[in-house]
Amino acid sequence: MAVSFLNREVSDLCLGKPALKPIPAEATVSEALTLLKKSGETHVSVWSCDHIRKVVEEGGGGDSVCRCIGKICMVDVICFLCKEENLADPSKALQTPVEQILPKGNSIVRHLDPNSSLLEAIDYILEGAQNLVIPIQNYKSTPSRKKLLSKASFLTPTNHNGIEYCWLTQEDIVRFLLNSIGVFSPMPTFSIESLNIINHDMMTVSYHDPAISSLDAIIRAYIEQSSVAVVDEDNRLIGEISPFTLAYCDETVAAAITTLSAGDLMTYIDYGGPPEDLIELVKMRLQEKKLGAMVELIDEEFSLSSSSSSASSCSSDDESGSSKVTVLGRYSSARRSEAITCYPWSSLVAVMIQALAHRANSIWVMDEDHNLIGVVTFKGILEVFRSIANAKGKPEKENTSKQ
Repeated sequence: MAVSFLNREVSDLCLGKPALKPIPAEATVSEALTLLKKSGETHVSVWSCDHIRKVVEEGGGGDSVCRCIGKICMVDVICFLCKEENLADPSKALQTPVEQILPKGNSIVRHLDPNSSLLEAIDYILEGAQNLVIPIQNYKSTPSRKKLLSKASFLTPTNHNGIEYCWLTQEDIVRFLLNSIGVFSPMPTFSIESLNIINHDMMTVSYHDPAISSLDAIIRAYIEQSSVAVVDEDNRLIGEISPFTLAYCDETVAAAITTLSAGDLMTYIDYGGPPEDLIELVKMRLQEKKLGAMVELIDEEFSLSSSSSSASSCSSDDESGSSKVTVLGRYSSARRSEAITCYPWSSLVAVMIQALAHRANSIWVMDEDHNLIGVVTFKGILEVFRSIANAKGKPEKENTSKQ
């Protein structure tokens, strides 16, 4: 029964999913930032339509195909701006074409046919995909070449040869599996230790270390859909720097990463927005580094945020006593930097529920003495479900179509 369930079509997971918010590959990072903030999405899809332009310019016929080549998230922008030359001139950096800052050599976005199996989707994720692009609606009429040309510069969800697309994430698939967890009994009751899904190759940074020292780890955590653990001198877990949390921040976090300690960065990106004293500290240190252009970007960002919305107040458990700067909904949508933990004896289903409830791509594993010993990710969880099919023999990928 479990194997039969895993052979269900991925279209079952697309019901109710919204169409993608697309942006052309040649759009600037600044345009991508605007779309991210206006849409409220954590990431937008990046599309290449060179084939459409070629068809139109040559006056030829044939299929007109746009292809999603990646996605852009606030994490991409923040890490890009952390480069020394970009901190010195952020305005120039923001005019860079989006396609130039996409991760190189990592197929984190993959196209998949709607009649492909759930197993195929899991296979792509285990190979490194974060998002699967799935067609969700077909239209009888095909756009004319004139319409295709007029829309090629900035895509809308319905112009990919009359097809709308959504995408599925690792979280979507884990949630779908949890909703039918009884099919896989008794496996979900087994401990994560017995299932061998605890990853001991963790990314950590000391609380007092410069946050910039964790930049490579943040980039890796973003690619691997994990987080960076912030630890004390005894390697005990204090909190985390999560790409998921960074995705709800704004581009000024690049300045915070450059100037603050890892511990202060956690406070800066925490729920509700950064405290005023930390913003002033960041600006002072930027001035010391002669990065005045970045200071201007911070002033502009928070000035716009304050004038556009009355802020949500700081959370009642803020012990520092410092007031939070008024910000728009991006910060207020993020979860806190507090790390979510479990134990080796925690059951698989308990960890799945915990991760989904907290919107956490990874859960830290503690031993009985509360020492950090590993991490469990959505990818590790999906490996367990894939192993069920492996025991029966791996099916061939017959339905996969690269749209």
